[in-house]
Amino acid sequence: MHHAQAVEMTALIESHTQNKDLRSLGARISHSQSDEMAFMKRWLTARGEATSRPMAHMPGMDMSSHEMLMPGMLTRKQMDALKKARNEEFDRLFLAGMIQHHNGALIMVKDLFDSAGAGQDAELFNFATEVDSGQRAEIKIMQNMLGEKPKEEK
Repeated sequence: MHHAQAVEMTALIESHTQNKDLRSLGARISHSQSDEMAFMKRWLTARGEATSRPMAHMPGMDMSSHEMLMPGMLTRKQMDALKKARNEEFDRLFLAGMIQHHNGALIMVKDLFDSAGAGQDAELFNFATEVDSGQRAEIKIMQNMLGEKPKEEK
């Protein structure tokens, strides 16, 4: 779900902005997110695991009014605003939203590495490490594009 939203966001670039730098960044993000989704599906399939998470339905709870989001995912309201925006407003909302999105990926990588035994699968360790470094690099690029000063690494 997390990666799919990033791909959905980058798909808006073509019709919402003429910014060549953003178009180039969006193409790179879309490509890397698609590659990461393919890796995760292959990794899960090789281990006999489901490649999609079934939605949990709780009796008596109206799920239509509650968003179940992974860390960093944009809310429905944020996605709607992004879809309506054009040009400079779109660029600003896209960059801020994708920084939020990438920060969520960093949280998930940290949570993975904080789990006992998570680093024992070399393939998964390498994947998560690459995701972490790639997301950090793209965040710095996007902060630069927004004119923000990159935050100090912790």
